[in-house]
Amino acid sequence: MIAQSDMDTADKALLNVLQSSFPLTQHPFAEIGRRLGIAEDATIKRIGVLKAKHVVREISAIFDTHRLGYNSSLVAMRFSPEALLQAAHHINRHPGVSHNYSRDNYFNLWFTLAVGPGSNLECEVMKLAEETQTCAWRVLPALRVYKIGVSFDMLSGEGACPSPSTLSPATRQLSAEPQPLTDMDKAAVRLLQQDLPLCPQPFEALAQGLGLSGKALVSKAASMQEQGIMRRYGAVLHHRRAGFKANGMAVWQVPQDQLELVGKTFAAHPSVSHCYQRPTFPDWPYSLFTMVHATTKEGCNGIIRSLGDSMGISRYQVLYSQTEFKKTRVRYFVE
Repeated sequence: MIAQSDMDTADKALLNVLQSSFPLTQHPFAEIGRRLGIAEDATIKRIGVLKAKHVVREISAIFDTHRLGYNSSLVAMRFSPEALLQAAHHINRHPGVSHNYSRDNYFNLWFTLAVGPGSNLECEVMKLAEETQTCAWRVLPALRVYKIGVSFDMLSGEGACPSPSTLSPATRQLSAEPQPLTDMDKAAVRLLQQDLPLCPQPFEALAQGLGLSGKALVSKAASMQEQGIMRRYGAVLHHRRAGFKANGMAVWQVPQDQLELVGKTFAAHPSVSHCYQRPTFPDWPYSLFTMVHATTKEGCNGIIRSLGDSMGISRYQVLYSQTEFKKTRVRYFVE
């Protein structure tokens, strides 16, 4: 574990740019260096050090799952303490599982699952449930997305996530139809979802596998971003390594007629990275899910209390992750 004090101001400014405003150009590291007053080779070296310290997970494209024709959902399962570890490792082997955590709740394993066109998500969940012999499970797809996007402000030490107004309509609405994709589009997705090489012309290095020029691949990436197929291009951090040691999944019991107002209000808070409406069940009455990030658990709890007080919502739970079994990005159009 490293602390923010182990990084200088240039490192922190660099991490902000990598997360929130990575330039889609043929020489992105030269452009980043120009913004920060750092030479291109020094910029590349700093990123390499931050990756070696496991502060930066990867730099790649983040796609809109639905627009690519995939179906995804959050899934909650319950296991006995003795069966939890083995079940988590089994679920990790599924290629559609990108995030998998144990959390301090009756449902003690939470993971996200995405399946490609032609696959049935409910059937995949049932298969995993049978294979792991879970005690109980709930499939909790997003019914409404109020906010999605993690960007930590390293200079202020706060979770400064984009406000909903900065997100494309495709990220706020689930009504957008999947985008028809050509074989070349799918090949570009396979390349852009890879970790960006640390070299002066990284997109050129990626494009060699597709037989395109780096300029053509950059153009394709920009086009996908304009269409809402790609939500953004940038770095994902190991948030604990970056100093944000607490992240709580707050689940809220919100009256149906207040959901829209509460969802938009919570989403506007800079420490909230994700805000979704999800289905309820007789034993799970929580319709609104928010992910809240802070440098301490006490700070996270304070933000969540403030959110509830601001809207008069007193019925909620905060689920903290205990073990991170898997955290990666969904890999699309691969076996």
